[in-house]
Amino acid sequence: MDLGLAGKVCLVSGASRGIGRAIAIALAREGGIVAAVARGRDDLEVLGKQLGGAPHITIVADVGTADGAQHAVDTCVRELGGIDVVIANVGKSFARDAHDLTDEDLAKSLDMNLWTAARIAQRAAPHMITRGGGSITMTSSIWGREAGGAPGYNVAKAGVIALAKALARDYAKDGIRVNTVAPGSILFPGGGWDRRQQADPAGIAEFVQRDIPMGRFGTPEEVADVVAFVASPRARWITGATISVDGGQSHAF
Repeated sequence: MDLGLAGKVCLVSGASRGIGRAIAIALAREGGIVAAVARGRDDLEVLGKQLGGAPHITIVADVGTADGAQHAVDTCVRELGGIDVVIANVGKSFARDAHDLTDEDLAKSLDMNLWTAARIAQRAAPHMITRGGGSITMTSSIWGREAGGAPGYNVAKAGVIALAKALARDYAKDGIRVNTVAPGSILFPGGGWDRRQQADPAGIAEFVQRDIPMGRFGTPEEVADVVAFVASPRARWITGATISVDGGQSHAF
């Protein structure tokens, strides 16, 4: 299926590893012109090599700050002429239970997960409007749809879903669709599940068999394929939605 992404300028935050890297590669494979954003220059250089001859730029910026988000958007518009697709993919979990959750932990969870999505979306939207619309896709989590995971992460990812729903309704008249994709447990080198698996192979194997009906972790590429579709013109009647990519792991309707 041709997703209709050829020539579309796609701004991807958190693009240097894991799900973000897979999304950048998937969009480039569909003909998108990728502006890959991350804090680490070295990881972006690795991604650049993986993109090969596909048209792209890399932008070193911390979208966890207002200045970083503005720099990412301004650079993309200056070098590529505009923005058609935004993927807000930055996220991180902090304190693992309520007893350890401090004010600082909660603030960091909100800043890293919710505010990163809000900042990049709000700064990109005016440029998208001038091009007649586009799509914004935010990475949430199954722990944004139901209880689970670290408390601050749970709250922040639920906030991402609420934010996307509100933006979808407000921006519909401008031709901008806003959705969230909610991954379940995804395994990739250097990621949280990779670290846990190395620390406790037997315990993690038991978790997978108990909690994931498909009997295995998901891969970044499986999430990226869904994101590419949701972000594309092929999904033109989908907005304000949350799509789980979790192998049946979640319990919410």
